[in-house]
Amino acid sequence: MFETWLKRWALVPDGEPIITPGSRLLPVRMGDLPAMLKVAVDAEEKFGNLLITWWDGEGAARVYAHHGDALVLERAEGDRSLMHMALNGQDDEASRILCTALARLHAPRSSSPPPLIPLWSWFASLRMAAEQQGGTYLLSLKAAEALLAEPQDVVVLHGDMHHDNVLDFGPRGWLAIDPKRVIGERGFDYANLICNPDLPTANDPQRFKKQIEVVAQAAGLEHQRLLQWVLAFAGLSAAWFLEDKDELAAQGQLQAAELAAFMLVG
Repeated sequence: MFETWLKRWALVPDGEPIITPGSRLLPVRMGDLPAMLKVAVDAEEKFGNLLITWWDGEGAARVYAHHGDALVLERAEGDRSLMHMALNGQDDEASRILCTALARLHAPRSSSPPPLIPLWSWFASLRMAAEQQGGTYLLSLKAAEALLAEPQDVVVLHGDMHHDNVLDFGPRGWLAIDPKRVIGERGFDYANLICNPDLPTANDPQRFKKQIEVVAQAAGLEHQRLLQWVLAFAGLSAAWFLEDKDELAAQGQLQAAELAAFMLVG
């Protein structure tokens, strides 16, 4: 899988391959530059490659080369981790760093973006779960429909913003990787900072309340609007986990949705 691209760009392997559901990655050197060769193997990753190329290194990893399904990315070599920070007394700082990264990604560009899909189309899974399960799924769907009916601040979204998708690039700072291909209200991108299913503390009520305050202030969002997006996003995330037969993860996301719902009426 890598050989064609190694030859095309005169790359030298510099580590072990990394296999993900949507991509195959290989640390390489491009001349003197440490880089990452990424070969997309599903449609979403291929569109994500187009988007990160369009961002042109502003708020996201720089793309050194791109052709077809493959690209050569700037490699993150810093030793800091936002997940580690969030779990070791620097949760507020990690959230602010994520908000700063998103603000850079959401900023207007002089050129037109690659093909994107509307955010509302992502919520088909939540609609199905609400019909079949009711309960919190239905509550999340109502919040989502209200938000999607009257979107504010529509931007090109990252689509999968969380603590492991913004990396330490040393002198270049904190930069995003692995975007999706979606456009919609910017508030959507901030919701997963609150209820990231990979964050063990995500459903701690005190942490939840504090991070709503931190993110709302750092992102310039209304508390109520952010809570609505968390309610909508957590329900959608739970529906996706349900489709994957991961009921434990789905329940965790429903707990986050319920925390948001409680704060909205509280």
